[in-house]
Amino acid sequence: MSDNTEKLDLASPDLVNENFQKLAQLFPNCVTESAEGKAIDFDLLKQELSHAVVEGNKERYRLEWPGKKEAIVTANLPTTKTLRPVREDSVDFDTTQNLYIEGDNLEVLKLLQESYLGKIKMIYIDPPYNTGKDFVYKDNFAQDSEEYKEDSGQKDELKRRLVQNADVSGRYHSDWLTMMYPRLKLARNLLNNNGVLFASIDDHEAHNLKKLLDDVFGENNFIADLVVVSNLKGRNDKKYIATANERLLMYVKTDEFQEYGLSLPEEKLSDYKEEDDIGKYRLIELRKRGGPDTRAERPNMFYSFYVNPENGNVSLEKDELHKIEALPIKSDGVEGRWRWGKDTAKLRINSLFGRQVQGTDKYNIYEKDYLEQEGSLKRIKPKSVMAGASYSTDGATKKYRQIMGEIDFTNPKSVDFLSDLVEYTCAPDENAIVLDFFSGSGTTAHSVLELNSKDNGNRSFIMVQIPEEIDESDKAFKKGFKTIPQLGKERIRRAGKKIKEETGAEIDYGFRVYRLDDSNMQDVYYRPQDYKQESLELFADNVKPNRTPDDLLAQVMLDWGLPLSLKIEQTTVSGKKLFKVADNSLHACFDNGIDEAFAKEIANEAPLRIVFRDSGFKNDTAKTNVKQLLKQLSPETEMKVI
Repeated sequence: MSDNTEKLDLASPDLVNENFQKLAQLFPNCVTESAEGKAIDFDLLKQELSHAVVEGNKERYRLEWPGKKEAIVTANLPTTKTLRPVREDSVDFDTTQNLYIEGDNLEVLKLLQESYLGKIKMIYIDPPYNTGKDFVYKDNFAQDSEEYKEDSGQKDELKRRLVQNADVSGRYHSDWLTMMYPRLKLARNLLNNNGVLFASIDDHEAHNLKKLLDDVFGENNFIADLVVVSNLKGRNDKKYIATANERLLMYVKTDEFQEYGLSLPEEKLSDYKEEDDIGKYRLIELRKRGGPDTRAERPNMFYSFYVNPENGNVSLEKDELHKIEALPIKSDGVEGRWRWGKDTAKLRINSLFGRQVQGTDKYNIYEKDYLEQEGSLKRIKPKSVMAGASYSTDGATKKYRQIMGEIDFTNPKSVDFLSDLVEYTCAPDENAIVLDFFSGSGTTAHSVLELNSKDNGNRSFIMVQIPEEIDESDKAFKKGFKTIPQLGKERIRRAGKKIKEETGAEIDYGFRVYRLDDSNMQDVYYRPQDYKQESLELFADNVKPNRTPDDLLAQVMLDWGLPLSLKIEQTTVSGKKLFKVADNSLHACFDNGIDEAFAKEIANEAPLRIVFRDSGFKNDTAKTNVKQLLKQLSPETEMKVI
């Protein structure tokens, strides 16, 4: 019998089609027809976007490389892959907000497009630096068959997606850019308007990554090219220069970004020695030092203050109490200038303090810089050069070994460095999500746990790592770790256990593990037109025989745009196993024998969404009746089948 029950499509968004629809809505006159169907007339579109007559192709400033068009296509192609939960590797699976995903980050980013669109506050990546010895991904999703991938060189005989990008290759830089572009394009979609991306890199590709990020994020959203001192002694194996640093590029999604700031270091807290009715403060001289610091250069910044010698109070007007004049005179007698203009001084006059210069009759003016501002401790910005023993590779390795012992990992990132980036970006009560899709040994996850334990924060993380094999000669391999995700997950477990033992903080130490895999659905689910009627009878069920209800739930959540971190409960209704996601946001039952009695019980809970297997109903009549009952008894419930 015919049935009009809506099915979930169980594929990532078709970004090409979405972009077409947006353009068609904005420029309906640019929609034309081609042999393949509707299309955009790009020549006409160019004219619509120009105030001048467009004569043809013109040179323009932009980043180009062989493979850029393919990279754009790769980013836009949808995928039918899915993420399968791995409960046995997880910690507190049903309640944790944290995710660890094993799989190629390009396909994972595609799968996250609906569930996490505009929901990520901070992205940190430490991608391959393209030194000529490391690996890049080979991406080609035009055809999704193992035979094609092997024939085309996309995978080798061991099914590996990673290939070494030798610096003697004619496409050395181009291959790297082609690999990075679609990942950055998809990652930008996931950032919220208050979001920020940090990318570590070294000199091999720093120039190209900067241009690439300008292309994806826009030049106006570039914030800083930071220097991170990772080797205090310098690497003497480098020719000419002993390299001591790496680069950190910072981009925001929009100008709505607001930093939370860094805590004052211990050595700075001791500067706040003075105290008044408002609180502790330090004194900062108001006279400008350095740069254009003379009256001749900024005449409007030269004016008189008057000090009450009894208590140091300051005024812009001379009176009986404020009778000692203070001017910004430099030590060599040259007329200097103040840091503030007179209008600012009027507004902030109560924050100023006058003090006599020892051994003279002159007075200096100081700004009171209070330790507490608006009820919380003052916070500061990171400097453009980020340095310190804990930021170094040696310091990072030492902290890593405290957790992992002899289970080695080459050049792990510093936990303190990542913690500072997360703290600067994400307030503890912001429910911020931190994403790292080149997660390596799991330093970013470690840093989120450690920071949350210090300030009782509720930040969460999403780690993504391809199952790259560990070399058999490594100590980690000899300790039983065959892939980097195995090592990363173990590090997060150990870090969480150690932090909990040391701090006792009541935070989320868990993480849900998901593994990228082919769809849970038979090919016939996506392409029924490719099968004859007699062949369709072979598929009594759309679902592959080796897939579990947990697998199906994850794919349904992704397709319905629900975050994978939502709380999952399992219960029984009318003898059937029922999943409840975020209370009544989604109910799912993949058992067989669904009938009217089950529908009546479910209707009492009025879930927003409910999903069943298409083959899970008692019979065709029951399927129709269940749909009608839910429509009558719980009209707000949206029902779909897979």
